[in-house]
Amino acid sequence: MTLASALLPLDIALGVIVYWLLLGLAGLFSRNSHFITRYIFPAAALGSLVLAAAALFSLGGPANIAVLPLGLPDLPFHLRLDALSAFFLLLLGAASTGISIYAAGYFRHMSGATLGLLCFEYHLFLLGMALVFIADDAYLFMVAWETMALSSYFLVTTDHAVPEIRRAGFLYLLIAHVGAIAILMSFGVMQGGHGDYTFATMRGAQLDTFWASITFLLALFGFGAKAGILPLHVWLPEAHPAAPSPISAMMSGIMLKTAIYGILRVSFDLLDMQLWWWGAIALTLGLVTALFGVLFAAVQSDMKRLLAYSSIENIGIILVGIGLAIIFHSFGKEALAALALTAALYHSLNHSFMKSLLFLGTGSVLHATGERNLGKLGGLIRRMPKLALLVLVGTLALAGLPPLNGFVSEWLLLQAFLLSPGLPNSYLNMLVPIAAAALALAAALAAYVMVKFYGIIFLGQPREANLVEKAQDIGTHEWLGLAWLALGCIVLGIFPVYIITQIDHITQMLVGQHLGGAMQNGWMWLTPIQADRASYNPLILIGTIVLGVLFTLYMVKKFYHRRLRRSAAWDCGYPEQTARMQDTAEGFGQPIRQIFDLFFGVTREVPSPFDKKPHYRGETRDLLWEWCYLPIAALTEKISALVGRLQHGRIHIYLLYSFVTLLALLAFVR
Repeated sequence: MTLASALLPLDIALGVIVYWLLLGLAGLFSRNSHFITRYIFPAAALGSLVLAAAALFSLGGPANIAVLPLGLPDLPFHLRLDALSAFFLLLLGAASTGISIYAAGYFRHMSGATLGLLCFEYHLFLLGMALVFIADDAYLFMVAWETMALSSYFLVTTDHAVPEIRRAGFLYLLIAHVGAIAILMSFGVMQGGHGDYTFATMRGAQLDTFWASITFLLALFGFGAKAGILPLHVWLPEAHPAAPSPISAMMSGIMLKTAIYGILRVSFDLLDMQLWWWGAIALTLGLVTALFGVLFAAVQSDMKRLLAYSSIENIGIILVGIGLAIIFHSFGKEALAALALTAALYHSLNHSFMKSLLFLGTGSVLHATGERNLGKLGGLIRRMPKLALLVLVGTLALAGLPPLNGFVSEWLLLQAFLLSPGLPNSYLNMLVPIAAAALALAAALAAYVMVKFYGIIFLGQPREANLVEKAQDIGTHEWLGLAWLALGCIVLGIFPVYIITQIDHITQMLVGQHLGGAMQNGWMWLTPIQADRASYNPLILIGTIVLGVLFTLYMVKKFYHRRLRRSAAWDCGYPEQTARMQDTAEGFGQPIRQIFDLFFGVTREVPSPFDKKPHYRGETRDLLWEWCYLPIAALTEKISALVGRLQHGRIHIYLLYSFVTLLALLAFVR
């Protein structure tokens, strides 16, 4: 190690990892639910806060490097804390602070033995993700990656008595390990048989164009399986609803970003070249993923599946930014590459707060009502006003409305598209404007989805009155956890210039350029490239909105006060409004289902006009599952059946196999 002062942030990160491990073991052996929820989960939140502070402190400093005498003989663990890993550690620490506080209240009714095991797996999940971000060799990276995957699998299958949850966990584990094999192969190509597995050696591997492209494609496939990029997304809408809500928040808000980190680490750090068609592939996959995710989110009637598909959409948006950055960087347009990369990183941080907040909010709704079907909810704002207010912040942020954080990152990405000059490739010049239009469409549909999500759950009248009547508002721990995440959405939206100055350290490291001009008009004005091209001031926007509302109220009071005649609102001829007159979840998604019918596998049951009790049912299926995965499953079953015929259970058959194998080996050696 170097001087202790230079390694202080890395030392703190390692200390927090060990601290989480000890907390997990304490929960495993105590099995006292009161002790775990009252002390261990809040203590974990404190560790997350310390980790976030250490990561923020190290963003502008030199890289910290260490070697731990752990692992296998002659295979020690190499650690590195640079700007990229520090940013994602900041994301992990900041988001998990709110999630751990919330978990202290959410799990308070769970039995001690089950909660003790969950507590251990929860903290193992946290330390696995932290180790992924600071690993500096392929060996430790894969150990941390598998630790993260296995612990999250057991967390997903917490309620393993339910067959659907077991199937969701198996699907998640299967695709996670298929992706892990691809990641391991990409490291193998970069290692090139040199006998050194460290990332430092891989950075100097000097691969030719062919092998560099193979490495990038393997990494994109492997990390894409974890991120939920099409067509490797099928596990995500199954695993997220199956997991407890704090685990869903952790997986969507943080774990998906480990895949984004991996793509950035391989593409911009370990590989010494970037080709334009790599970016075109990533850009296209990102757009398809974003549109697919938001379209399927719009037609969901399960609130957790809706948020899961929304996560697919947001991962697609982040991948669009990465692809655009690769394209610009390959043509030497470093300022635009820095802008696109800043948008991708900013959206990663924003999504961790927004989606964690909404998944935790659905957890509170599920606890209060025992129902996650949107068709049975409604009117919860009257019974759960504190929850409704906090979830509203996340809903508006995810809808991309200013001055919250979701708007800033999407605005930066659109600026990268709009400010891009003519590229020296006709195909790219055709792709970029189409991609910008598709991104705008995805953003508009995301707002539509959030209106459906919030409106059906919290507004209107209860669709099942017995569910809402027993609902109680959130407790102290839940409120504190949600308030922390909601505050993050507000702060990230109001102070974007400060956040971008921290991201500048990463873009300088990866593409050799930063958005130093973002503060050329002061900390209040966000100016990505030039002030005369585009600028944004969230405080002025807030002030304008507030003044506009106050002026409108003043004018109404001044000119119309006491001039209005009050009467009952027109009720369309009905003497009483009922919940049956409201839009259902299926009705809300019907226009999207009609317009994009070709993309959905829709099964409808339409009642006859003569039915005394008419019932309508519509089911939307994922066609990629039917086209890609069901044929693979059928082929696997056939191959397994053929292989099974070789196992007859007779000793002379097995001796014959051995004899034939021996003859084949002798012939080969000869």
